Amino acid sequence: MTAPRASNNASKFILVLGTLASIIIVGGILYQAQNASLVDEEILAIPEQASVMEMTEPMVPEASIPDSVSVVTDVDDVIQSKPRLPSLDDSDPFVRKRVSLMSSKENLHSWLATDDLLRRTASYLDGLARGVILTKIFPLSPAEGKFTTHRDGEVIWLNAGNYERYNSTILILTSIDMKLMAQMFHFSRPLIERAFSELGYQPRQMDGIILTALEQILLAPIIVEPIRLTRESVAYKFADPELESLSPLQKQLVRSGPENTRRIQQQALLLKNALLNPAGEN
Repeated sequence: MTAPRASNNASKFILVLGTLASIIIVGGILYQAQNASLVDEEILAIPEQASVMEMTEPMVPEASIPDSVSVVTDVDDVIQSKPRLPSLDDSDPFVRKRVSLMSSKENLHSWLATDDLLRRTASYLDGLARGVILTKIFPLSPAEGKFTTHRDGEVIWLNAGNYERYNSTILILTSIDMKLMAQMFHFSRPLIERAFSELGYQPRQMDGIILTALEQILLAPIIVEPIRLTRESVAYKFADPELESLSPLQKQLVRSGPENTRRIQQQALLLKNALLNPAGEN
């Protein structure tokens, strides 16, 4: 997907929401990207065309994330002071520095070792809202080890041991404070809106996209039973038609295992609640 052209004088602290929202919200579980050697891993054979989203107007959700009454002290604690903000085009070093204050996990930093983070974030979230994994936007860590299955006669089963391959990445995603990320979103909302406007979206559409992306995660099923697979060519598929009909994003959540799915859904719910309740009211 071609990155949109830069805006004039855009500057606000949103890249953390943008960057982290895409990563923390879910993005991080989509590890199969960038690893062509693991052909056997392609349970969810996602064609390259899936990375190109069709911008059909009726498909764009609308919602309203309420404004924050105030930026609480937690944000100031993270940024320590309110520095002069860079322009959108020069914001990458600024983002990486602030993200490093939110998590000590080294692999998180490697995920951000790319350019134009804020515009990539807007595109990535747009894809997640549609259940699409834009694997070229953020080069996330691949799962550890080799994907394995076992056979019982003609029946192919997904080995439960595969779930552990995602543990280290899930640990990174769950190490980030979702309330703090929501506070950053509210603090830097104007810059987020500018990034989405470059994709042709209005503010209410941006809000709808963010909340829909979270709902995609929250609606993924928790599968504790053994998962049966089929293999018609080089790619594995879920034998259960209901699982196979899930969005690519939800399939990847299932593939990470029930416990990891629960942990990611808990993060998504915390972020959703914090976004919709910026004042922290019960």
